[in-house]
Amino acid sequence: MDDWVKKLAPETDPVRMHLQTAFETNEPKLRENAIRLAGKFDQKTWKHLERTLRQRSRLVPVGGLAAECLALERFELARQLHAKALRTEKPKPWHALRIGLKRFRYTVESLLPEHYASWSDNLKRLQDILGEIHDLDVLTAVVKKSDLHETEDSLRLWHEFIERERKERIETYRRLTLGKTSLWNIWRSGLPTNGRVEAAALARLRATARAVDPHVRRTSQVSRISIALFDAFKRGDAAPAFCDTALRRILLTAARLHGVGNASTRKSPQKAARKFLLGLVVPPGWTNEDWELLALAVRYHRGAEPRAKAGSFSKLSAEQQNSVRALAGVLRLARALRKCGVLSGSGFRAEKSADTIVLRVPGLPDDAGTAARLAAGKHLLEEYLRLPLIMKTAAKTEKVVTLAPQQVPEFSVLASD
Repeated sequence: MDDWVKKLAPETDPVRMHLQTAFETNEPKLRENAIRLAGKFDQKTWKHLERTLRQRSRLVPVGGLAAECLALERFELARQLHAKALRTEKPKPWHALRIGLKRFRYTVESLLPEHYASWSDNLKRLQDILGEIHDLDVLTAVVKKSDLHETEDSLRLWHEFIERERKERIETYRRLTLGKTSLWNIWRSGLPTNGRVEAAALARLRATARAVDPHVRRTSQVSRISIALFDAFKRGDAAPAFCDTALRRILLTAARLHGVGNASTRKSPQKAARKFLLGLVVPPGWTNEDWELLALAVRYHRGAEPRAKAGSFSKLSAEQQNSVRALAGVLRLARALRKCGVLSGSGFRAEKSADTIVLRVPGLPDDAGTAARLAAGKHLLEEYLRLPLIMKTAAKTEKVVTLAPQQVPEFSVLASD
């Protein structure tokens, strides 16, 4: 700040002299306060966070799809802040843009070193420009608080100096970030596009699940069974939801993320999971509506079933409510099947008639305990299907090995002497 004061006015300027005196007077107090706050720094918690970060960073390989997705998320947030800042010259949006760009830069630097090698100079340049704009905004606030009433002409000149310097930097920023040669366009072209966006988002969500789910293996089993159920119901033409490819993607992601609440609470992990998911940045390629639908499917994958006249579920349209019933119902049934000893989704077959839907599951035990567990697990899904769902054991397909035909050696009959 002192450097800006020296740059903007000569030594004899009364405002400069006043500000420099104030800086010198306040510096010891500010330093003392900073040292006091540093002394309260929680070293134990910091070391715990450091260990956690070290473990989780292994789940995001440098230069991988998950890393690209994280960079794309930071990019999109920063670009939104860029658009807001350009609509005004007020300080707060420009300061928010500075923070957003800094986060994007650090993400690229840490996770995409090859990209950073190409982008670092321009990232630093923009960050420096935004940093200078912020410094000038802070200096404006300091000058406004100045009590030099007898130097109003000098104060007016200071505001003009600061405004001129600020406008120059904003114009430089605009020149670098607008038009065909926009730096934002260059950076976006180096991040996932088209079909790669979905693959990157899936990799990022898979890393998130592995980082916070204490039962990854169990979750993986439920995920495989869930998708097998969905596909079996589609083949059996059980209901419209199972022909929707968008719902299949939501189910796949919900199945992989349904265990993220188990680490934070024992009382209601499904509610904790929904809260956790809604606290995440919506992944690239996802709409807010689809992400909220996923969060509700996870919310109702266990525990009390959704009620049409209570909670956030009641605010959904009839179509959305049916989607939640279908998705959460499949997850509930998948969990019940896993608890019954079904660990694979191979061989599932659904058959629909006018009165029922029969689901045949290879290896399904035939006992009272299994029947009770499945009755509870399929109830929500039956609400969506509006037909009884009959669970039956499917005969395991015997593997028939085709033997190669034996080669009969050729021989000839020769006359004896």
